[in-house]
Parts: sequence; C-alpha cells; structure tokens
Amino acid sequence: MGISERSPAPTATTALQVCDACRLIQRLPVLQQGQSACCARCGASLRSRRSAQKSRSRTAAIAMAALILFWPAILCPILIVEKLGIRRESSVLGGILEMFRDAHWGMGCVVFLFSIVLPLTKLILLLELSHFRVLQRTTQIRTLKLTEHLGRWSMLDVLLLSLLVMLIKLGDLVQFQLGPAIVAFVLCVILSLTASFCFDPHAIWEE
Repeated sequence: MGISERSPAPTATTALQVCDACRLIQRLPVLQQGQSACCARCGASLRSRRSAQKSRSRTAAIAMAALILFWPAILCPILIVEKLGIRRESSVLGGILEMFRDAHWGMGCVVFLFSIVLPLTKLILLLELSHFRVLQRTTQIRTLKLTEHLGRWSMLDVLLLSLLVMLIKLGDLVQFQLGPAIVAFVLCVILSLTASFCFDPHAIWEE
C-alpha cells in the first residue's frame, strides 16, 4: 500500500478497507494530516475515515441546500403563458392540482408521486444518513438501499426535460416565458444529484 511522502509513514493500522476500483481488501494505515493512502494493487486512492467524515458534511450541506430550493421550485411560478391576451402563471404544484380538478386522477397521482414525493423523500433520507443519524446502524443500511432505489424513480430532472420539450412544441401557438421558479428548479436538480454522488456509504460505519 502506498502512502504519500508529505509526512513520515505511520506504522499502526486501523481497519480493513476495500478498494473502490479493484475491490482488493487491505488494511488502511493511520493517516496523519496531509497524508493519503493508495491501493497496493492498482494505486487508486483509498477513502480514509477523515474523507468519510468530509463526505458526510458535504452531503448534508448539499442536501439541505437542495431541500431549501425544493419549495420555491414547486410553489413559485415556473411558467408564464400568454394566449389571446390572457396571461396565466403556473407552478409545478399548481399544475398537479389542476390535473386533479380536471379529473385526471391517474396522471395527477403519477406526477405528484414521481416529481414531488419521491424527490423530497430522497433528500430527507440523505439528510438522515449524513447529518441527523437518528436511526440504528442496521436501519441506516436499509435507508441507504431505499435512497439508491428512490434515486432511480425521482424525476425532477425528467420533469425539467419534459418542460423544455413542451416549450419547444408550443412554438408560435402561444407566448411564454420562464418564471422565477426555474432557477430554483434547475439548482435543486443539480444539488440533489450532487448530494447522492458525494455520499460515501463507508461513513455509515464510522463513528
């Protein structure tokens, strides 16, 4: 196992660590400030306890920012449409409520579930895993698996793509402009994906 030469190499070892690149299980040495460990087989960087703690902090901060932006993204006007002199503003949540009012129950439930409930649940679970950590460790493992599964079905990014396709197809039929919620919506999508990418599952097992 390689150790950077910024400071003398420690001799003590702590726990076993698996390389994310080649899956070799090896002992992770105790690292001092400025040191990093690399895999003995492929040379890839190994995640230390310090990096797992940083991963938790980064994930919690990014997930909290995404959660804050989530509310203006679904409540503020995201689309302003003008047709025949009639101006109308619509938000994500308002559009879902209109589906229910027009008796489109199936479509309304699908959009509500995949565009609001699942993305919101994913952010809350990421905050639990990275910051609150109220659940027992075995429960956190199930929560992590649930979060990964929800990430495949939360469709904030798909909804954004659908919105852009709809605007292109409208063409000259109506005049439209994007509302203030579009900024919060795009940032929420980016931060949600970033939070999922930043979380290190090894952090669950670190005290």
